[in-house]
Amino acid sequence: MSTLIAEPPPCADVAPEPPSRGLLAVLTTDLPRGRSGGRYLQSIPSAIEALRANKGRSVLTTLGIVIGVAAVIAIVALGQGASAQVADRLSNLGTNLLVITPGSTRGGGVQGGAGTVTSLKEADADAIRAVPGVVRLSPIVAGNAQVIAGAQNWQTRVQGVRSEYQQLQNWQLAEGGFFGPQEDAEARNVALIGQTVARNLFPGFANGQPVIGELIRIRNVPFTVAGVLAAKGAGAGGDQDDTILIPFETGQVRMFGPSALNSISVQAADAEQMAATSEQITRLLRERHRLRAGVADDFTIRNNNDLLQTVQGVSETMTLLLGGVAAVSLLVGGIGIMNIMLVSVTERTREIGIRMAIGARGSDILAQFLTEALVLSLIGGLIGIACGVAIAVGLSQLGNWATSIPLAAIGVAFGFSALVGIFFGIYPARKASRLDPIEALRYQ
Repeated sequence: MSTLIAEPPPCADVAPEPPSRGLLAVLTTDLPRGRSGGRYLQSIPSAIEALRANKGRSVLTTLGIVIGVAAVIAIVALGQGASAQVADRLSNLGTNLLVITPGSTRGGGVQGGAGTVTSLKEADADAIRAVPGVVRLSPIVAGNAQVIAGAQNWQTRVQGVRSEYQQLQNWQLAEGGFFGPQEDAEARNVALIGQTVARNLFPGFANGQPVIGELIRIRNVPFTVAGVLAAKGAGAGGDQDDTILIPFETGQVRMFGPSALNSISVQAADAEQMAATSEQITRLLRERHRLRAGVADDFTIRNNNDLLQTVQGVSETMTLLLGGVAAVSLLVGGIGIMNIMLVSVTERTREIGIRMAIGARGSDILAQFLTEALVLSLIGGLIGIACGVAIAVGLSQLGNWATSIPLAAIGVAFGFSALVGIFFGIYPARKASRLDPIEALRYQ
């Protein structure tokens, strides 16, 4: 008689009890697989989770990166803004402008200062006008004079100029209009006064008192105010608003005489022709002044573009220098990341051993810790960018500082923060990936 033994149901029909998600399950699930790029991408969630587990330490670690990035962006924004402001002010002196001034006297071992020789004549200016590349030109006669308006008086610089001088020096009018060729040819007694002169001769000007048509006396010669020049502020020669412009012929006939010119302002067609135009003017004036070979020029030609490029170069150098100093804090932040990651490797030695025991390779461990360092630096970089932009905007609005935030500076600062995270994260990550699994599992 055979005994029937009940067989258990097939294993496929038995629903296994879901295991609890303990440390081993987490490590198994989070184990990165696939290619190198996928391995790093899959390490991001576990890296963020590890950083969240130590929030305070993570915040303090990223602080160096935040300060460094914010300082770099703020300093570059201030430098760029200052450079643009300087360029704008220098452009008020005229663009593509050559200024020709008389030379200095020499004799008996004594050398006079610039302008002590009266070498420039009106005929020289007329000859220069025919030089190729010259688009505008104005001879200038000038001198200091006491100006009287009613009970007020003021000493200022008076310049006799052609009507083209407005375009040469980028002069704008706050009131009235610039005199034209007709007023110049007829030597009319009309004057354009600067803001400083207007405030001192007409106390009510600051409160909106109109001054067009008012009578002023320059060296006891009566002039009618035809316009008020727009404010330019301080320039290379002092207060640009402390001046009076009168027609050139009026200056020669009634003020300074026709003997010599104080200077000649010449505008070239473009910046590329400045050097060639200057050389042609030099040859022309040497021929007109009958200067033999080996004799020094009795005039000086100054290129305003050279001054602009020099000032901008100095500003850019200072910006780079200060930006480099600020970038040092990024390196300090990177060292902080490396120290914290080394501490993290020590604290998580047993976890690393378990991962290796269940099949994780050294490259997987390397990817995880390197990703944590990179995430730390990138988070710090993003916060630093926000802080740097906020500082630059705050300085612009509250401190009236000129700022300009170039996108390139933001990109460089963010990229540099990422490089810092990678560079200073490699050593701790390599140390973690080279741990011996057996020794790691024994670690308490």
